[in-house]
Amino acid sequence: MSDSSHPATGKEAFHQLIAGLTAEIAGRPLDAQLDQWLNATHGAGSASFEQLRQACIGGVAEGWLCEREGGGIRYGRVFKAEDALHRFSVDVVDMQDIAGPHHTHPNGEIDLIMPLADSTAATFDGRPAGWCVYGPGTAHRPTVAQGRALVLYLLPEGQIKFTP
Repeated sequence: MSDSSHPATGKEAFHQLIAGLTAEIAGRPLDAQLDQWLNATHGAGSASFEQLRQACIGGVAEGWLCEREGGGIRYGRVFKAEDALHRFSVDVVDMQDIAGPHHTHPNGEIDLIMPLADSTAATFDGRPAGWCVYGPGTAHRPTVAQGRALVLYLLPEGQIKFTP
């Protein structure tokens, strides 16, 4: 992670922040162990969690994150899967008390759940602030309840399949 005395601002700094994180998880199976490790190492309350949360809030404010809207959900793919990000794509969504479109994760999905200040009890798929890892072949209808949250998605090779 970058030096916390210089908070990340802008898309380039956000890219560096994500690249530092994906370097730590590259090659690891997307499973319960990774879920536990992420929450122990970069979970809610940690400096790295707060850095990512502030970078996402800043990106929304600057207009380069969650720049699209559909079905009451603000969203956007910030970075395509690339070598610098260890083949993860990066999406961020802004959801409030809503279920998103059902989809499957051919290679799995890693989610960072960031409730916003006025919604500290907000959950994503029943999980509070922190990380949630879905293994390859899993599917869900992403749901934010009890308020509003930003959710960052890391998708190996950018793979996601929306289902009817």
